[in-house]
Amino acid sequence: MLLVCDTEVDPDTYGYLPRALRGLLPDHERYHYPTRGGEPSLDGVDAVVVTGSTAGVYEADERPWIEEARGFVRRLVDRGIPTLGVCFGHQLVNDALGGRVEHRGLTARLVDADLDDDPLFAGVSPALPMVHGDHVVETGDGMEPIARAAYYPLLATRHTAAPVWTTQYHPEFTADVLPAIERDFGWDGTREFDGVNTERTVENFRRLAALD
Repeated sequence: MLLVCDTEVDPDTYGYLPRALRGLLPDHERYHYPTRGGEPSLDGVDAVVVTGSTAGVYEADERPWIEEARGFVRRLVDRGIPTLGVCFGHQLVNDALGGRVEHRGLTARLVDADLDDDPLFAGVSPALPMVHGDHVVETGDGMEPIARAAYYPLLATRHTAAPVWTTQYHPEFTADVLPAIERDFGWDGTREFDGVNTERTVENFRRLAALD
Protein backbone atom coordinates (compact mmCIF):
# COMPACT_ATOMS: atom_id res chain seq x y z
CA MET A 1 0.00 0.00 0.00
CA LEU A 2 1.17 3.52 -0.82
CA LEU A 3 0.69 6.16 1.87
CA VAL A 4 0.48 9.83 0.83
CA CYS A 5 1.27 12.19 3.69
CA ASP A 6 -0.48 15.42 2.70
CA THR A 7 1.16 18.34 4.53
CA GLU A 8 -0.72 21.31 3.04
CA VAL A 9 -2.00 23.50 5.88
CA ASP A 10 -4.65 25.27 3.77
CA PRO A 11 -6.09 22.58 1.48
CA ASP A 12 -9.16 24.67 0.63
CA THR A 13 -6.94 27.30 -1.00
CA TYR A 14 -3.76 25.52 -2.02
CA GLY A 15 -4.78 21.87 -2.07
CA TYR A 16 -4.68 21.63 -5.86
CA LEU A 17 -1.02 20.56 -5.91
CA PRO A 18 -1.42 17.69 -3.40
CA ARG A 19 -4.59 16.67 -5.26
CA ALA A 20 -2.72 16.67 -8.56
CA LEU A 21 0.02 14.56 -6.99
CA ARG A 22 -2.51 12.08 -5.64
CA GLY A 23 -4.02 11.98 -9.12
CA LEU A 24 -0.74 10.47 -10.32
CA LEU A 25 -1.01 7.85 -7.56
CA PRO A 26 -4.37 6.17 -8.16
CA ASP A 27 -3.98 3.50 -5.45
CA HIS A 28 -3.10 5.11 -2.13
CA GLU A 29 -4.23 6.08 1.34
CA ARG A 30 -4.13 9.76 2.36
CA TYR A 31 -3.00 10.98 5.77
CA HIS A 32 -3.45 14.73 6.31
CA TYR A 33 -0.71 15.62 8.78
CA PRO A 34 -1.83 19.15 9.81
CA THR A 35 -5.20 17.88 11.10
CA ARG A 36 -4.19 14.44 12.34
CA GLY A 37 -0.61 14.80 13.59
CA GLY A 38 0.97 11.89 15.37
CA GLU A 39 2.61 9.16 13.32
CA PRO A 40 0.70 7.07 10.78
CA SER A 41 0.77 3.32 11.16
CA LEU A 42 3.24 1.64 8.84
CA ASP A 43 1.40 -1.68 8.90
CA GLY A 44 1.06 -2.78 5.31
CA VAL A 45 2.77 0.36 3.96
CA ASP A 46 5.06 -0.37 1.01
CA ALA A 47 6.02 3.22 0.15
CA VAL A 48 5.37 6.81 1.23
CA VAL A 49 5.06 10.14 -0.60
CA VAL A 50 5.28 13.40 1.38
CA THR A 51 3.63 16.33 -0.40
CA GLY A 52 4.40 20.00 -0.63
CA SER A 53 2.98 22.59 1.74
CA THR A 54 2.75 26.33 2.27
CA ALA A 55 4.15 25.70 5.76
CA GLY A 56 7.85 25.96 6.57
CA VAL A 57 9.78 23.30 8.47
CA TYR A 58 11.07 26.06 10.79
CA GLU A 59 7.50 26.69 12.04
CA ALA A 60 7.40 23.67 14.37
CA ASP A 61 6.81 25.84 17.46
CA GLU A 62 3.47 26.99 16.06
CA ARG A 63 2.73 23.81 14.13
CA PRO A 64 3.46 20.85 16.47
CA TRP A 65 2.66 18.31 13.76
CA ILE A 66 5.95 19.24 12.04
CA GLU A 67 8.00 17.81 14.89
CA GLU A 68 5.86 14.68 14.78
CA ALA A 69 6.43 14.44 11.03
CA ARG A 70 10.19 14.68 11.61
CA GLY A 71 10.01 11.63 13.82
CA PHE A 72 7.96 9.82 11.19
CA VAL A 73 10.60 10.56 8.55
CA ARG A 74 13.30 9.09 10.75
CA ARG A 75 11.21 5.93 11.14
CA LEU A 76 10.87 5.64 7.38
CA VAL A 77 14.63 5.90 6.95
CA ASP A 78 15.36 3.44 9.76
CA ARG A 79 12.93 0.90 8.31
CA GLY A 80 14.08 1.38 4.73
CA ILE A 81 10.62 2.17 3.40
CA PRO A 82 10.77 3.72 -0.10
CA THR A 83 9.95 7.41 0.28
CA LEU A 84 9.59 10.40 -2.04
CA GLY A 85 9.59 13.88 -0.50
CA VAL A 86 8.24 16.69 -2.69
CA CYS A 87 8.96 20.41 -2.09
CA PHE A 88 8.11 20.73 1.63
CA GLY A 89 8.73 16.97 1.74
CA HIS A 90 12.23 17.58 0.35
CA GLN A 91 12.85 20.11 3.08
CA LEU A 92 11.26 17.99 5.83
CA VAL A 93 13.32 14.90 5.10
CA ASN A 94 16.61 16.79 5.10
CA ASP A 95 15.60 18.81 8.18
CA ALA A 96 14.54 15.68 10.08
CA LEU A 97 17.95 14.12 9.42
CA GLY A 98 19.87 17.13 10.74
CA GLY A 99 20.02 19.33 7.65
CA ARG A 100 19.11 22.99 7.41
CA VAL A 101 16.37 24.91 5.58
CA GLU A 102 16.19 28.68 5.04
CA HIS A 103 13.66 31.02 3.48
CA ARG A 104 15.27 32.62 0.42
CA GLY A 105 12.33 34.26 -1.38
CA LEU A 106 9.87 33.10 -3.99
CA THR A 107 10.93 31.33 -7.17
CA ALA A 108 8.09 30.71 -9.62
CA ARG A 109 9.43 29.92 -13.08
CA LEU A 110 10.85 27.21 -15.30
CA VAL A 111 14.38 26.32 -14.24
CA ASP A 112 17.11 24.51 -16.17
CA ALA A 113 18.49 21.84 -13.87
CA ASP A 114 21.49 19.53 -13.91
CA LEU A 115 20.09 16.07 -13.14
CA ASP A 116 22.40 13.24 -12.09
CA ASP A 117 22.17 9.82 -13.70
CA ASP A 118 19.75 8.61 -11.03
CA PRO A 119 16.86 6.23 -11.80
CA LEU A 120 14.42 8.75 -10.29
CA PHE A 121 15.12 11.02 -13.27
CA ALA A 122 14.90 8.45 -16.06
CA GLY A 123 13.40 10.27 -19.04
CA VAL A 124 12.74 13.46 -17.03
CA SER A 125 13.40 16.71 -18.87
CA PRO A 126 15.88 19.08 -17.16
CA ALA A 127 13.35 21.91 -17.57
CA LEU A 128 11.56 21.95 -14.22
CA PRO A 129 8.66 24.20 -13.12
CA MET A 130 9.46 25.56 -9.68
CA VAL A 131 7.31 27.28 -7.07
CA HIS A 132 8.90 27.64 -3.63
CA GLY A 133 10.41 30.11 -1.19
CA ASP A 134 12.44 27.82 1.10
CA HIS A 135 15.75 26.15 0.25
CA VAL A 136 17.59 23.18 1.67
CA VAL A 137 20.98 24.77 2.39
CA GLU A 138 22.54 21.78 4.17
CA THR A 139 21.64 18.15 3.52
CA GLY A 140 20.61 15.82 6.28
CA ASP A 141 22.77 12.93 7.49
CA GLY A 142 23.05 10.33 4.76
CA MET A 143 21.50 12.58 2.10
CA GLU A 144 23.47 13.58 -1.00
CA PRO A 145 22.57 15.96 -3.83
CA ILE A 146 21.43 14.42 -7.11
CA ALA A 147 20.23 17.58 -8.89
CA ARG A 148 21.19 21.22 -8.88
CA ALA A 149 20.43 24.54 -10.52
CA ALA A 150 22.43 27.76 -10.72
CA TYR A 151 20.42 29.33 -7.92
CA TYR A 152 19.99 26.16 -5.83
CA PRO A 153 22.76 23.53 -5.50
CA LEU A 154 20.61 21.09 -3.47
CA LEU A 155 17.61 20.84 -5.80
CA ALA A 156 17.09 17.13 -5.13
CA THR A 157 18.66 14.61 -2.78
CA ARG A 158 18.93 10.88 -2.19
CA HIS A 159 19.82 8.85 0.87
CA THR A 160 23.02 6.85 0.53
CA ALA A 161 21.67 3.76 2.31
CA ALA A 162 17.85 3.95 2.40
CA PRO A 163 15.50 4.13 -0.63
CA VAL A 164 14.63 7.77 0.04
CA TRP A 165 14.53 10.49 -2.62
CA THR A 166 13.52 14.15 -2.39
CA THR A 167 12.85 16.86 -4.99
CA GLN A 168 12.34 20.57 -4.55
CA TYR A 169 10.25 20.61 -7.72
CA HIS A 170 6.69 19.34 -7.82
CA PRO A 171 6.40 16.33 -10.18
CA GLU A 172 2.67 17.09 -10.39
CA PHE A 173 3.26 20.65 -11.63
CA THR A 174 2.06 20.50 -15.24
CA ALA A 175 0.61 23.10 -17.59
CA ASP A 176 -2.82 22.22 -16.18
CA VAL A 177 -2.02 23.74 -12.78
CA LEU A 178 -0.04 26.73 -14.10
CA PRO A 179 -3.07 29.08 -14.09
CA ALA A 180 -3.65 28.41 -10.38
CA ILE A 181 0.05 28.86 -9.59
CA GLU A 182 0.12 32.11 -11.54
CA ARG A 183 -2.96 33.37 -9.71
CA ASP A 184 -1.69 32.50 -6.23
CA PHE A 185 2.06 33.02 -6.49
CA GLY A 186 2.80 34.83 -9.76
CA TRP A 187 4.98 33.48 -12.56
CA ASP A 188 8.17 34.68 -14.24
CA GLY A 189 9.14 34.00 -17.82
CA THR A 190 7.81 31.52 -20.32
CA ARG A 191 4.50 29.74 -19.97
CA GLU A 192 5.50 27.26 -22.67
CA PHE A 193 5.52 23.77 -21.16
CA ASP A 194 6.29 21.72 -24.29
CA GLY A 195 8.79 19.05 -23.29
CA VAL A 196 8.21 19.49 -19.56
CA ASN A 197 7.43 16.04 -18.18
CA THR A 198 8.11 16.18 -14.44
CA GLU A 199 5.28 13.70 -13.79
CA ARG A 200 7.62 10.96 -14.99
CA THR A 201 9.37 11.34 -11.64
CA VAL A 202 6.34 9.72 -10.01
CA GLU A 203 6.30 6.86 -12.52
CA ASN A 204 9.98 6.25 -11.81
CA PHE A 205 9.44 6.29 -8.06
CA ARG A 206 6.61 3.78 -8.38
CA ARG A 207 8.96 1.42 -10.21
CA LEU A 208 11.76 1.97 -7.70
CA ALA A 209 9.33 1.21 -4.87
CA ALA A 210 8.10 -1.92 -6.73
CA LEU A 211 4.54 -0.57 -6.77
CA ASP A 212 4.03 -1.33 -10.49
